[in-house]
Amino acid sequence: MNIGARIARAQLAGLTRSRRKVVAGPLVGLLHEKDDWFLSGMVAAAPGEPFDTAAVPAAVETIRQEFAAAGRWLSAELVEEASPGLVEALVTAGMTLVSRPPLLVVEPVDLQVPSLPAGVTVEVVESDEQQQLANAVSADAYEMDTTGFSYRPDPADGGAVLIRVDGVPAATAAWTAVADGVTEVAGVGTIHTHRRRGLGAIATAYGTSTAFERAGATLAWLTPGDDGADRIYRRLGFAPRATAAHLGDPGGHLADLR
Repeated sequence: MNIGARIARAQLAGLTRSRRKVVAGPLVGLLHEKDDWFLSGMVAAAPGEPFDTAAVPAAVETIRQEFAAAGRWLSAELVEEASPGLVEALVTAGMTLVSRPPLLVVEPVDLQVPSLPAGVTVEVVESDEQQQLANAVSADAYEMDTTGFSYRPDPADGGAVLIRVDGVPAATAAWTAVADGVTEVAGVGTIHTHRRRGLGAIATAYGTSTAFERAGATLAWLTPGDDGADRIYRRLGFAPRATAAHLGDPGGHLADLR
């Protein structure tokens, strides 16, 4: 199995722990109980296996209807190497391809964890109160009203770290539920007043190392939002091993997909 298929299968397994599945042919919609747009989405139903291209339009329409009934906007996140040709089939079915960022991967032996500057501390989120602080940091970083992440006591179900500067919550990073030893590092954000201080790199590195040490992950992946983030992640030891594809239905949050 190629690494792209391994990651896509692990992503599917992790997401289905907390979302309602809408299986339609080669696709599966994943509906979260919370209505934050980024918590629900669509992925390949069987990464690494051949699929029927002719079945894609009807499958997309079935999932669209389920998402509309739940008041959700439809987006998709794929690993191209796991399902060759599926991106083009989704575009033909009316979805918009927004980005094809590199999928960066790191194993424990390759992760570079930077030292902490004076006044900077790292906390692993271990309570609802700490999670609320991390959510507030994310909301400021991404200019959102709220973020819908909930504290989960078992690190294997996902978690987060909170970076403080002189006691002030300033940056955060999260890891997703671990499946087959794989986790995604997501939600990396720094409040506007503390940007360009290397805090995003610190949050990423410590979030990843915590996923390795406490959650049992042996492989972590992420997708950079821009070239600057790409350079930072590569300095931490992440390296390109596959290609992601982010798509969405016209309208909605297309501008937020990266």
